[in-house]
Amino acid sequence: QARLVESGGGLVQTGGSLSVSCAASGSIFSINAMGWYRQAPGKQRELVAEIFRGGNTNYADSVKGRFTISRDSAKNTVYLQMNNLAPEDTAVYYCHANIIYKGSDYENRYLEVWGQGTLVTVSS
Repeated sequence: QARLVESGGGLVQTGGSLSVSCAASGSIFSINAMGWYRQAPGKQRELVAEIFRGGNTNYADSVKGRFTISRDSAKNTVYLQMNNLAPEDTAVYYCHANIIYKGSDYENRYLEVWGQGTLVTVSS
């Protein structure tokens, strides 16, 4: 079984910076993509940023130019650097990964994994 463990987050003032990281562990052959979603109170979970195995990235329009996602493939870890934070960035941030592992027949199996979430609060 694969799992994601997040760290970082916390409380920051408007305009401040914060970073979160997420490490994948367990039965992992490779990872197609890792990313971050967030869910604010009363709202649906939304994509924040994702990074693919080849290094391509995708960002929500609301965070472009402020957030940067990066990845250490050797450590199966993804990072999200958040700058110029605003109150509307307040949410629980969830790490997400599309993982490939080997089944008992050594065929590729695909698994979608979520982290437990970490709270980011931006005060005005």
